[in-house]
Amino acid sequence: MSSISRVTFAILLGGACAWLPAARAGARVGEADVREGPGGGPCFGIAPRAEEFGTPDFGAIVVTDGGHPVWKMALPKERTFALAAGTCVPYGGRSPALPRTPAAPLAPGRVYLLRIDARPSGHGHAAAVYEARFCLARRADGGNAVHQLHNGERGGKRPPGCAAAQPAHP
Repeated sequence: MSSISRVTFAILLGGACAWLPAARAGARVGEADVREGPGGGPCFGIAPRAEEFGTPDFGAIVVTDGGHPVWKMALPKERTFALAAGTCVPYGGRSPALPRTPAAPLAPGRVYLLRIDARPSGHGHAAAVYEARFCLARRADGGNAVHQLHNGERGGKRPPGCAAAQPAHP
């Protein structure tokens, strides 16, 4: 290989290697939506503004507490469904259409991290992952209220009853 060919090869290889981290960094993480479900517990989906990029197909879901999974569920590829804004996957999969999986009880005041893995659906350019943080706060009546924690809610801006500790990412 001549010295010009080696230099050209090195420049091309360097350019290709420089492109790889930029492509990986461009991967979007969409915003998940956490709300109170029909049974009073947390219910999960994608945020309405995340649907602007397309509607993903549901793949898997995991809820962690400080890096330890407290509940996870995955659907086989042939049993997926469109995860449109407004779709609600209840904690623990307590729905006849979803497989029942063991779920640890959620403790009031703890911060949890939700991660939803999506599958390409052909419905736009939806993200492959959606994340959100949430907690349960005690109500005066003894029940729990579900609170989604947004990026701006740190320290004193948290809803009453939500711990200040941040969960570790899985």
